[in-house]
Amino acid sequence: MSTAPPAARTLGELRESGYVHRSLREEIQSNLRRNLREDRSLFPGILGYEESVVPAVENALLSGHDMIFLGERGQAKTRMIRSLLALLEEWVPVVAGSEIHDDPLAPVSAHAREQVAEKGDATGISWLHRDDRYVEKLATPDVSIGDLIGDVDPIKVAEGRHLSDEYTIHFGLLPRSNRCIFCINELPDLTEKVQVGLFNVMEERDVQVKGYRVRLPVDVLVVASANPEDYTSRGRIITPLKDRYAAQIRTHYPEDRGTEIEVMRQEAVLAEADGVSLFVPDFMEEIVGEITFQARSSPDVSQSSGVSVRMSIANYETLAASAVRRALKNGEDEAVPRICDLDALHASTTGKIELEYAGVEKTEGELLEGMSRRAAHVVFDEMLADVDLDSVVKAFDEGWQVEVSADMRAADYLVGLDEIDGLRAAAERVAGGDSPGRMAAAIEFILEGLHLRNRLNKSGQAGRIRFGPAAGSAPGLAED
Repeated sequence: MSTAPPAARTLGELRESGYVHRSLREEIQSNLRRNLREDRSLFPGILGYEESVVPAVENALLSGHDMIFLGERGQAKTRMIRSLLALLEEWVPVVAGSEIHDDPLAPVSAHAREQVAEKGDATGISWLHRDDRYVEKLATPDVSIGDLIGDVDPIKVAEGRHLSDEYTIHFGLLPRSNRCIFCINELPDLTEKVQVGLFNVMEERDVQVKGYRVRLPVDVLVVASANPEDYTSRGRIITPLKDRYAAQIRTHYPEDRGTEIEVMRQEAVLAEADGVSLFVPDFMEEIVGEITFQARSSPDVSQSSGVSVRMSIANYETLAASAVRRALKNGEDEAVPRICDLDALHASTTGKIELEYAGVEKTEGELLEGMSRRAAHVVFDEMLADVDLDSVVKAFDEGWQVEVSADMRAADYLVGLDEIDGLRAAAERVAGGDSPGRMAAAIEFILEGLHLRNRLNKSGQAGRIRFGPAAGSAPGLAED
């Protein structure tokens, strides 16, 4: 919640209040030093960067460096850049009517200088909130020098002004970002001509409009984002501009599944329904996270394009929605995702992975099915490696068969449960509770894990899956 702006409305009142001019970088550095002393997070809600990215950003800001964030898609680059707003003062004074947020104590535009020279302490001021001190531009090939720097306004020239007169200028985004943080997303997509136009801003800290003798010193922190493939391999950022970014911040995906799951839980918006509670078992969360990790290590997936955390988030939301949908159709009061719900992830995964050799060996559907099986196998081995399931396998060898489906009521999974020795105990260990929904999810997880270990056979038809005794030709993980 923002507070009301300070009361000063003239330059004289501002001087009496004790206000002291500071550059943008001095302002950021002062507030960052306070954050560090008070051990306050610079990027609340961004996980996994505490020992890598965050220190690099803090060092760059303390050094007063412009920064470029390099990372694949879905690595919170833009979110981190927007978070830098927290390092700005809530309110700063500007000369009233200034197009470029002139500081009353250090005006740079012709309008502001004339106002201060003519009116002195009676110069009117207004207050600019920090939320208005962030400017973001998505780089596209059609962005022009005029868009970023400015151009001569022919209407003002026609009114009788000289071309060398600053009042003939229509300011672009960068001058209007004076005393602000200016972000260019996907920097490599700017044409080389426009990239050259950034040289003066990055080095001399001024802008020049066309060939006229109009120079405008601007106080701006220039931050950019780019994909490493565009930044390095394709050579689409010209070398002199690379050199002017004093800090290169390399982002990354979560380095462990636990962090991936934390992000997934934090960002996902899960399906809701009146009268239906949702419970997602730990093993299903682990499988969703592991599917993404499998994609990030798969030779069939283009790693230069990256596999975004958004895939985990979308898959988590879809998994929950599939469980809620089943509960509503079956009139159940608890929705619990099961292994069979992994089939629903085709819709939320398609488009989020790019095949290395599209259409040559595997389709996206086949790739996802293989990753899902491997993920379930990894999680099963982690959670039930020390559990003796020989008695369960023996029961199937003696003739037991179990049929499951995505639409089956949870209570139907429990029929005959106690006649399969050891299955209830194993299910209770991972279920997270003894409700029918949780036990059904655990039972299917265990049966799937035994199948993937080639200890049970699995066959299916018309959406129904049957688990039975292992056979020599039983499909399992080895097929992937």
